[in-house]
Amino acid sequence: MIRVLVVDDDFMVAKVHSGYVSRTPGFSVVGVAHTGADAVRLVGELRPDLVLLDIYLPDVGGLEVLRTLRAQGDAAVDVIVITAATDVDTVRSAMRGGVLHYLIKPFEFSALRDQLEHFAALRRKLDRLAAAGQADVDQVFGARPGSAAPVLPKGLTAQTATLVERALRGRLDGLSASECAEVTELARVSARRYLEYFVGIGKAEVRLRYGGTGRPERQYVWLGDPR
Repeated sequence: MIRVLVVDDDFMVAKVHSGYVSRTPGFSVVGVAHTGADAVRLVGELRPDLVLLDIYLPDVGGLEVLRTLRAQGDAAVDVIVITAATDVDTVRSAMRGGVLHYLIKPFEFSALRDQLEHFAALRRKLDRLAAAGQADVDQVFGARPGSAAPVLPKGLTAQTATLVERALRGRLDGLSASECAEVTELARVSARRYLEYFVGIGKAEVRLRYGGTGRPERQYVWLGDPR
């Protein structure tokens, strides 16, 4: 299980976010903090794998918490910022502090779930590697050299879209949603949402695969950039 510390000054919001984490397979909430001081203390005591960090806290800001964690040598913990702060300076400071992602409140469960699943998939991938090649590094950092960042529907992320795209490109005969979920280590419902997204923008198509009895299975085949 991936152990998560939820940090938010609002007790009800922290409860909602904790519920989101608990609903995502493979994740558990090991603690909740409502102040920056408690966040730093609990990271030291609980040693979570991931911190969901709010920026607006009653004592010290989330960015100061992030700097403290890094200065104390707690760089091993990964951080996703969850906040209502939308100013560019805060976003830039969070990036410089090494956060994995920046989620702006309010958001739906699917947005956080996708980030958690992406985190889990990359964690498993890195754990299996003795050394990382450029493609592995690009996947970790979500790099897409030479291509503009697509505008994705709400709840979908560029990093996870890249995972699904690579899975499709690697199977010329196509993938079902279940097969894609297995390859990318995503939930089947999440994999299907990304597959349908690629169909919607013309980069993939659906073919029906017949076999045995029952309804035919939807097979997703990569087409590439629409002409």
